[in-house]
Amino acid sequence: MADRSSGPKKKARGAPRRTTTPATATPDASAIDWRKWLALFAVLLVVTLLVYKPAWHGAPLWDDDGHLTRPELQSVDGLRRIWTEPAATQQYYPLAHSAFWMMHQLWGDNTTGYHLVNICLHALSALLLAILMHRLSLPGAWFAAFVFAVHPVQVESVAWMTELKNTLSTPLYLCAALAYLRFDDTRRSRHWIAAIGFFLLALLSKTVTCTLPISLLVLAWWKRGRITWRQDVLPLMPFFALAIVAGATTAWVEHALIGAQGAEFDLGPVERVLVAGRAVWFYMASLVWPFGLVFQYPRWVVSATTWWQYLFPLSLAALMAGLWRLRGRTRGPLAALLLFGAALAPALGFVNVFPFRYSFVADHFQYMATLAAIGFLAAALTAVAAPRIPTPAARGVLSIIVIAPLAWLSWTHAHQYTDSETLYRTTIERNPSAWMAYHNLSVLKLYGAQRDLASALKYAEESIRIEPRNAEALNTRGYIRQQLGEFDAARRDYEASIKLSPTFASPRNNLGVLDYRQGRLEDAMTNYREAMRLNPKDPEAQRNLGIVLMDLGRTAEADPYIRRAYALNPESPEVLSNLASLSLREDRLDEAVALFQRALALQPDFPAARNNLGITLEKLGRLPEAELQYREVLRLDPESSIAQDNLGYVLLQQRKFAETVAHWTDVLRQRPDAAVAHAGRAAALEGLGRLDESIAAYREAIRFPDNAQSANVRNDFGVALAQRGRTAEAVEQFREALRLNPAHPNARANLARAQGK
Repeated sequence: MADRSSGPKKKARGAPRRTTTPATATPDASAIDWRKWLALFAVLLVVTLLVYKPAWHGAPLWDDDGHLTRPELQSVDGLRRIWTEPAATQQYYPLAHSAFWMMHQLWGDNTTGYHLVNICLHALSALLLAILMHRLSLPGAWFAAFVFAVHPVQVESVAWMTELKNTLSTPLYLCAALAYLRFDDTRRSRHWIAAIGFFLLALLSKTVTCTLPISLLVLAWWKRGRITWRQDVLPLMPFFALAIVAGATTAWVEHALIGAQGAEFDLGPVERVLVAGRAVWFYMASLVWPFGLVFQYPRWVVSATTWWQYLFPLSLAALMAGLWRLRGRTRGPLAALLLFGAALAPALGFVNVFPFRYSFVADHFQYMATLAAIGFLAAALTAVAAPRIPTPAARGVLSIIVIAPLAWLSWTHAHQYTDSETLYRTTIERNPSAWMAYHNLSVLKLYGAQRDLASALKYAEESIRIEPRNAEALNTRGYIRQQLGEFDAARRDYEASIKLSPTFASPRNNLGVLDYRQGRLEDAMTNYREAMRLNPKDPEAQRNLGIVLMDLGRTAEADPYIRRAYALNPESPEVLSNLASLSLREDRLDEAVALFQRALALQPDFPAARNNLGITLEKLGRLPEAELQYREVLRLDPESSIAQDNLGYVLLQQRKFAETVAHWTDVLRQRPDAAVAHAGRAAALEGLGRLDESIAAYREAIRFPDNAQSANVRNDFGVALAQRGRTAEAVEQFREALRLNPAHPNARANLARAQGK
């Protein structure tokens, strides 16, 4: 392509203005027939939607839960926090997270909307690529757009909701480039302002777009064969300043907040160059031969002492040197390679990003970089084919021959993004060394709807076998073993996880839970406090510490921790239930009822919250409502002894004696040694006037002296005996009640009455 001149041509002073273009005028090469282009875009959009149909209703994957708006950020104040608190979201990309926030307002947790937005934004990027190529007078613009839209390496970015970061930032990046190219031609400030505005929005969506000013310099060199300070560099200085600030912020977030630090990231300068050289070749190869794509590629073992690893950067340098020598004939190939490399630069290993702990390469890393590569290849193929295939119809058929297989591969590849288990199993099938996939499968089996602890343990152990220094999998295996009752083995796993990753908060919290279950409350509190120090944003450690303090009767100390957990996760049924229990202990009964009801609205099948709501209603004297809650608990968990006992008590308080007798009789079939059931049945029989049966039932009850209600049982037994005129026996029971509880409110008075005092 001929180099373009830099600036607008001035109209001669006094020249007449024309309202129509004369027949002899040369048409503007960059003009667009918008009706034709809109029709082509409609076809492009339909094709893209159909290719990605397998992922339309895809469930959340891997870290989608960290990007889709969390409950505590779904309010208007949450939107403020997205912009003002870098740690409020998994990554500080406030525009992308604002888009997630807005989508949540529109359709909540329905994933179809998120997927369709991703697909439409991807199609928009393809359109903008065509416009950019047309603007640069490059052939094959629409061919490039269709290849970009249906190429299999894009599937990870488009079918995975988390990568809205890619699909949103790329069209903004392209709009910034188009606006700047317009400025480059006109030197009008409004175009420069539009360019920097779009660039800022792109940075706020994903900071990989910080490479734009470098790419614009490459385009300037490609167009004119030189770069000048005044014309090319100076206007881009504010762009470079924004890029540096955004890049530094993201690097800090990755290191300090996300955890891109530790042994996996301990690479020297030479090793980072080896990673970068190999990664560039990897991405070029996957573009040309997009077979065997996988969610997690094997992580290379990088060593400065392995000679053949130097071949990657050296051959890349040789390629660049060869293309530099060709610049006199054509600058296009070198410009395309520089644009490709520049867009990849943030993900080449020179800056630590968290996914490097799994692999140094990922398909979504090259999403934006493919613009240059696909654009160059499409232009080159079109330029070569056009003279040999002069008719548009024949060229269209040839384009379809290239595009159709790519579309089919993408459609096939998109199927694995329908749900987490499919994704992880496919990953393992294609990359048996993917310890992350095994680990995530273990978590899925541990917390999924169909819980399977045996499978969860198997997958966790396979993950550890592949990567023994895997703190996450060790922590997960410890938790699984804890659920299986293997407490000593679980403790060893937690301690090993902490040793491998001292800043990892989760094993500290889990170790605290284990200490709590084993009655080591002081150790539990120590571990919870350490987990809170390591991760102040984790509501679990706050909540768990509050629970221990409540169990110790230190309600005032528990209060701030439970409330902090609530502030961090206000839509958690567990946290709401804990906050309600706190209100119950502090006799704020109406508040407790409201909180329990909110927890149950979020999770109706929450037996503990229902039982505690019943207790609260009982204290308020709302006995029929309490009865309904206890019955619902027993429907959810028929063997809940607490709910059985509570239902028996509330039936007795309502003087439903016959129903109470029937209830306790059923309980005794399951728990024949339950003193509380014998005592409750005895009290109900007494209410029915069946005193002899009542006395017999009381005798059964006192056979189990460890019952916490033993003093009450002795007192009630004494009353029943007294009513039968068996005073001496009654006195004996009242005295035993006072021995068990010297402060018993009724036993002393009953004893005095029985003794005639």
